[in-house]
Amino acid sequence: MKRFFFDLLHHLTQLVVISFISITIANAQNNTYEFLRVGMSPRAAALGGSFVAATDDPDVIFYNPAGIYTLPETPVSFSYVNHLLDINLASLSVTKNIEGIGKFGASVQYINYGTFPRTDEYANKNGEFGAGEVAFSAAYAGLIDENFVYGTNVKFIYSGIAEYSSTAIGMDIGLQYLIPEENFSLGFAVSNIGTQLSKYISSKEELPLDISLGVSKRLLHLPLRFFVDFHKLNENQNKIFNRLKNFSAGGEFTLSKVLKLRAGFDNEKRTELKVGNFAGLAGFAVGLGITIKDYQFSYAFSSMGQIGALHRIGLNTNF
Repeated sequence: MKRFFFDLLHHLTQLVVISFISITIANAQNNTYEFLRVGMSPRAAALGGSFVAATDDPDVIFYNPAGIYTLPETPVSFSYVNHLLDINLASLSVTKNIEGIGKFGASVQYINYGTFPRTDEYANKNGEFGAGEVAFSAAYAGLIDENFVYGTNVKFIYSGIAEYSSTAIGMDIGLQYLIPEENFSLGFAVSNIGTQLSKYISSKEELPLDISLGVSKRLLHLPLRFFVDFHKLNENQNKIFNRLKNFSAGGEFTLSKVLKLRAGFDNEKRTELKVGNFAGLAGFAVGLGITIKDYQFSYAFSSMGQIGALHRIGLNTNF
């Protein structure tokens, strides 16, 4: 037991040091490719976006590439997001273990903003144009020691509006400390490190850098696993504790082998979507997971307050 707490303290210290080093060099300015911030997984969305410490879902590749290390077999996941104003997103992810080398993964996420009327300076219509963005990524995860895993994710990003386009190269880096016998995991991720390769006209923009820290624990005498994440730790704040305001939390209650209920809260979204002093249900999310044979179906409802709501559906299976 003493060794357990010593090892945990040691690795926690490493994570904190890495986090604060990253924070000092992180200074995100004008960003493009903001679609990379949209949570693709319906399970993660139902948990308020708390997924940095997840270890049993292929969609963790979008949140922390270290999380793919513990996935069994060859899991595949497809997700679809019905966003506001007829904006649609979709993603596909897959991971595979190669004996003696490590765990590999690949993913794609795509957003379609729809079509818009093309007009001249006099508001005369002259056809239509479309807009969309896509990111392709390849991931690898390996073992540092018995309980400590790492992962990295390299991505190519494309953004297009009409005849204009921009490209970028990015990387995610993640760590997880796992205690299987305690059903506990601690995760740390730095997402969207990178640079723009080609610009929209002449303006250079930064990728939406995000530093996150999360924890997950399944309770011993209750079929409940809870998740807590802190996002955007790289943002400049006057007080260090203000960096913790972008937190999210969620719980997954296992009713049976077939059905799981989920609920979550995102404090950042609730703050951003507040109109005056009223926020309604903004920031709250609910969802469920249904397992039928080898297939796991997921659904999530995420409230955006008075603006509307997002609906996500997903399907996972193993090969």
